[in-house]
Amino acid sequence: MWHRLPFRAMGCEMLAILEQDTESMPLILNDIPGWFEEWEETFSRFRLNSELSRLNRTFDQPVEVSEAFWDVFQTALWADELTEGLVTPTVLDAVIEAGYDRSFNEIPAYQSDAMRPTLIQNHPLSMIVTDSCAHTVNLPHGVRLDFGGLAKGWAAHQTVERLQEYGPCLMNAGGDIALSGPQADGRPWPIGVSNPFHAGTDLEILRLKRCGVASSGKDRRHWNRNGTPRHHIINPFTGLPAETDLLRVTAVAPTVLEAEAVAKTAFILGRQKGLEWVESRPAFACVMIFEDGELIHSRKMQEYL
Repeated sequence: MWHRLPFRAMGCEMLAILEQDTESMPLILNDIPGWFEEWEETFSRFRLNSELSRLNRTFDQPVEVSEAFWDVFQTALWADELTEGLVTPTVLDAVIEAGYDRSFNEIPAYQSDAMRPTLIQNHPLSMIVTDSCAHTVNLPHGVRLDFGGLAKGWAAHQTVERLQEYGPCLMNAGGDIALSGPQADGRPWPIGVSNPFHAGTDLEILRLKRCGVASSGKDRRHWNRNGTPRHHIINPFTGLPAETDLLRVTAVAPTVLEAEAVAKTAFILGRQKGLEWVESRPAFACVMIFEDGELIHSRKMQEYL
């Protein structure tokens, strides 16, 4: 039997599912919102006293960070290397300059002021000094961090790591989905690729076991800035919202953290270069969605349909 716990955290709708042969709700599910509240206190850029916000106000001196923060920071370093700088946490100033300076539900649909590019690559991660023994992070002046989707993916992964001893499970953290393995009877989980053109419907259903899923796109979080459409996914090499021919990319990878990095990279690179990038890495798969409704699948994605 599937036991479901929907709740809201990190500005998104969340859903935890745990499969057990019991009628009553497993008590462990009731703990999950508390875990996400703790992680939000660590990673939210919208909470002034979060660990991330406090670090972003401290320059040129080492700051000791929590185990969770250190883990996500190391994940961000890995993602930056994997994507050759396309997925990097040093995007906060550019995201704010693009107009995403508050919780998304508070952003006006139209903003009249002009936007200036914020060149992220002027502040590479190599400028940040860390101490792996002391777990300290030293931000140079003017460099601020935003983990974005990586923090949500990490939270989904951590939740499944904790839940899987109680039975087959999945955690959907606002579209970042971690799966512990197949269902109890060996069948894959059905995971819908939501339809950006018709709310509440799916374009197709993926059949997945132990892996991660993530999506990156401009179909949900977008607004208008001085007559120009803008969205929240920054191309670090321009300092502006990515100019891409894609509406959304959904990726499947061995872990949800990898899927998050893959989806964002493919979205920024666009149709041709993005598909080439994914195809050159056999562990990854994706489906690309275009504004006219066209779908393109990488070769490996056919295994999941």
